Amino acid sequence: MKILVVDDEQDVKILFEQRFRKEIKNNEIDFVFAFSGEEALVYLNENNHEAVLILSDINMPGMSGLDLLGKIKQKYNAPPPRVMMITAYGDKENYETAMKLGADDFLTKPVEFSLLKEKLKSIQ
Repeated sequence: MKILVVDDEQDVKILFEQRFRKEIKNNEIDFVFAFSGEEALVYLNENNHEAVLILSDINMPGMSGLDLLGKIKQKYNAPPPRVMMITAYGDKENYETAMKLGADDFLTKPVEFSLLKEKLKSIQ
């Protein structure tokens, strides 16, 4: 399963690679990282429908994760990738906006990797 992780924090890459070391080694999960919403759209345009799941931060400079979510759900609809939003602010407004835009799930930071792994198993 290819997963696109979108977050402006560069250390997210190291964190995901450490927490999913076994799954990466066993070729169960392949992570691709984009450090902005704009970079994520470039990746999606160049690699049409490769990403089965997109994990996106909400609060990023430039294009927010919510803006990115809206663009993904409008453009990539056959088959639509699953999009999980991640935010340090688990507030009701962000949650409701993400769900209205078509988010498939919503996680808060710091990410509970055991919970995320369970969610990923249900997708595979």
